[in-house]
Amino acid sequence: MNETEPAIELRDLRMSFGSNQVLDGIDLTIAPGQVFGYVGPNGAGKSTTVKILVGMHDGYQGTARVAGFDVGKDPLEVKRRIGFLPENAQLYEVLTVREHLLLVGRLQGMEDELILERGKVLLEGFELTARIESRLGALSKGMRQKVMITSALLHDPKILFFDEPLSGLDVHSTVLLKELIQALAADGRTIFYCSHMMDVVERVCDRIAVLSKGRIVAQGSFEELSAERGSGETLERIFLELTQGGGEAERARHMLGAFASPAAPGSGDGA
Repeated sequence: MNETEPAIELRDLRMSFGSNQVLDGIDLTIAPGQVFGYVGPNGAGKSTTVKILVGMHDGYQGTARVAGFDVGKDPLEVKRRIGFLPENAQLYEVLTVREHLLLVGRLQGMEDELILERGKVLLEGFELTARIESRLGALSKGMRQKVMITSALLHDPKILFFDEPLSGLDVHSTVLLKELIQALAADGRTIFYCSHMMDVVERVCDRIAVLSKGRIVAQGSFEELSAERGSGETLERIFLELTQGGGEAERARHMLGAFASPAAPGSGDGA
């Protein structure tokens, strides 16, 4: 991939599971060095898009290119150049942190010395060095998330796919990761960022695409999206408008009715 071609490019991307059309003509062009936010309601097609881009789904229609390679034709070349942090990672819990990093690094063709040297620096940043000999199954959710982030960064990929990367992290680690994302982008890396945390997407992403029912319904910087709908709008409000949300407060009040005290037996007026 050279600096003039897109880091990620989708053209008329379509995907169906049986009669269910999950993606209905996605077009995206993401430049190197961008933090690109990809947001949408549950079931809108976010995870399907990511799985296609990282080579986990085939059977799609259209074009998907990552780092200059066609995902369908050169999936291994794509995987050599990306880091992937899935929302729900499945780990070998009997492995220690050290063993896990060695496994991930060796799969990327790295030498053990470089794996451990680079892993040590990354783990130090997350204040996790003392747990390097701990089994993954003994770690908290937040600690496992830090190990997965370290794994995604280990081979120095130029393109990163982060799906809910802040899940399980404490406040300090959340701030650290947001700073790290900005530093990675400033260094020329591309981050494809999926999240339901609209305030974070609003702050860290250069451009944002809003997905609804398998289609992109809006795309641009937060400032552009806000200007189109009047000043003062938050990304959360824009998201709700574009994805036909609203009425949440009324529905919440309705749900409270589940806890209303039922009438006592025999308290009717029929006596």
